[in-house]
Amino acid sequence: MAWLVLFLAGLLEVVWALGLKYTEGFTRLLPSVITIAAMIASMWLLGTATKSLPIGTAYAVWVGIGAVGTAAGGMLLLGEPVSAVRIVLLTVLVASILGLKLTAPT
Repeated sequence: MAWLVLFLAGLLEVVWALGLKYTEGFTRLLPSVITIAAMIASMWLLGTATKSLPIGTAYAVWVGIGAVGTAAGGMLLLGEPVSAVRIVLLTVLVASILGLKLTAPT
């Protein structure tokens, strides 16, 4: 269950990281409210997951999910550059996240 909670925390990190772009420096109310709510929920879920997962592993996986999701979202939603090198490096990051999950003490 802790891994599911951590995965949801990572997805919410993607929401708030991408949401930062839409807040336009926190000058737009609705995107700002959504972004701040996602920040709070993401941190709360991360904290919940760390009750039973090692902090180093949980934090690395959370950041990794956020980084991969935000980079992919930037390319898909915000028109950021897509290149073979970026795709390969994001794939390596996904493999690293999976490796951390597979080797984590339960």
